Amino acid sequence: MKLAERLKSLRLEKKLKQEEVAEGLKIAMRSYCRYEYGEREPNASVLWRMADFFGVSMDYLVGRSDER
Repeated sequence: MKLAERLKSLRLEKKLKQEEVAEGLKIAMRSYCRYEYGEREPNASVLWRMADFFGVSMDYLVGRSDER
């Protein structure tokens, strides 16, 4: 659930819409929404893209660290 919270928080910090994030990650908006709502877990390649997109470490993204 930490991933969902972090995704939403990072998106809001950047003042982006879910659609804009999905577009930036090159994934379907429905998939991104499911990740943000905690309904689904992304695979490793999508996690890497998310971390790069938001400029944070993968450990931060998944809640293993509080250091970005």
